[in-house]
Amino acid sequence: MSNLKAGALVLYKIRPAKVTEVADKITIELEGGKSKRVRDKDVVLLHPGPLDDLKSLQPMSGEVEENWELLEGAETDIKELSELVYGDYTPAMAWATWVLVSDGIYFEGEPEAIQPRSAEAVASEIETRNKKAAEEVAWDSFMARVRQGEILDEDRKILGEVEALALLKRDNSRILQALKLQENPVSAHRLLVKTGYWTLNENPYPRRMGVDESIPDYPVSDLMEEDRLDLTHLRAFAIDDEDNQDPDDAISIDGDRLWVHVADVAALVKPDSEMDIDARSRGANLYLPDRIVPMLPPRITDLLGLGLQQRSPSLSIAFQLSEQGEVGDVEIHPSWLKVERISYGEAEHRLDEAPFNSLLEKCQRYRSRRKAAGSATIQLPEVKIKAQNDQVEITPLEKLQSREMVTDLMLMAGEGIANYCLQRDIPIPFATQAPPDDAQQPADLAAMYAYRRQFKPTQVKTEAEPHSGLGLPAYSRVTSPLRRYSDLLTHQQLRAHLKGEDLLDLATISQRIAESEMGSMANRKTERVSNNHWRLIFLRDHPEWQGEGVIVAQEGERATVLIPSIAYEAKLRIRGEFSLNDSVKLKPREIDIPDLSCYFRLV
Repeated sequence: MSNLKAGALVLYKIRPAKVTEVADKITIELEGGKSKRVRDKDVVLLHPGPLDDLKSLQPMSGEVEENWELLEGAETDIKELSELVYGDYTPAMAWATWVLVSDGIYFEGEPEAIQPRSAEAVASEIETRNKKAAEEVAWDSFMARVRQGEILDEDRKILGEVEALALLKRDNSRILQALKLQENPVSAHRLLVKTGYWTLNENPYPRRMGVDESIPDYPVSDLMEEDRLDLTHLRAFAIDDEDNQDPDDAISIDGDRLWVHVADVAALVKPDSEMDIDARSRGANLYLPDRIVPMLPPRITDLLGLGLQQRSPSLSIAFQLSEQGEVGDVEIHPSWLKVERISYGEAEHRLDEAPFNSLLEKCQRYRSRRKAAGSATIQLPEVKIKAQNDQVEITPLEKLQSREMVTDLMLMAGEGIANYCLQRDIPIPFATQAPPDDAQQPADLAAMYAYRRQFKPTQVKTEAEPHSGLGLPAYSRVTSPLRRYSDLLTHQQLRAHLKGEDLLDLATISQRIAESEMGSMANRKTERVSNNHWRLIFLRDHPEWQGEGVIVAQEGERATVLIPSIAYEAKLRIRGEFSLNDSVKLKPREIDIPDLSCYFRLV
């Protein structure tokens, strides 16, 4: 480059540089004083110099628009454009001219060939830049409001990306990045609460788990006329929690014959109907502390819930219980009932009177047989959590004989139906459970906690296998068709059998089990984390709360404590002489609702 001399101003990459020596290579000085040797083709001459100091290259103002219009349609170079816009051609003016060209609004090109841009291009560029500048101002204002936790209504749309991350519908967020927060659902949850986008008590888990929260709304026909056994002369009791809204089973005794009556849901929900397909995808009712999402339209419960009408249609299961506690002589009848609804508490006070005393005696006999077969009695703390108007109530469930009695009667019905269907080759879902590695009969809370961890999960299969936890050789869930799809599927098969209609085959039953179990598993997980969510809200809203815990596991100073009054499992550090099953008093020291965690300390 023959006209390149020491002191010249050149462009190196996109920044100015001063030539300090010209030899086989060119030595240039960069901003900040650093020197660099480059080839002549690596630099572009902007001004021959002399340039005293790069610091003299400062922004300038000049007559830009006038000369842009003057040069319309012509080509110029850096020297002429500098003289037109800034009145002279000095190193500082040359650099200001090149900044004007590289800015790209009015001019474009290279130093030796510069063209003015068209009026349309200039107008478009200015509009784009103004829009971008306005967006940046709006973004900065938005982020300032987010940091303060005081958003406007129009901010909610922008924060939708944070909500999507909180609900696991995306894995990144520009907003969380700008705030230097971790891009995970917990951080997103915290920010949404801080800004008021979500309420303080927002439960994200149903949406995060992807469960269907809509209420089924399909047309429901009236019951068809059919022959039903009239059992209205029997005293039939639907025993459940006081606030139960979907009573789907009741019990009777007629001499030595036991009856378990179940809501005749399959009379209205036919296989492959819209209701059936939807219920199959849901798998079960979704029970949340603040609401219940049914798997079937509410009208089904209104029509078929036992005791909700003057006469209740039922699928009634009759059987005998032998002296050895074995279920036999099973009959199944569509029936009519008159049902009396009572709570577990009421039944508990009537266990000494007929017919409850007879029912209890038979259940105790049945329980003894199951225990001899290896059933395990695991009585870990249970509570009912209710949330209404953001007020949370936690009520421990009492260990009532009446509750155990009803459970045993339902197990009898399930075992009876399992054997009935096996004897007649009726394909149905069976509930099975493999035995634990070390069968036990735990007696205290710590032993029960440890033993439960050995349990294999219950599986629903088309092949009958033992259910070790229940101590039964074959078992089918059959008494909750209003709230669990596998029970409804069994009822559909039983009804088809009783009417002499075609049964669903094993492959179809297996496919329907798989479909419904996906929904059931999502519901169970949603229920578990939702209960924990509202449990922590209860603790947050009762800062004075203290409770008793029982040590159920210990490793050094690390202990696992069960808190019966809220049915919560806590981890904490304990110093001193403590043993399993010792009671300790504790209170929360840190509650993190988005993280679903609570740390306790001893008091």
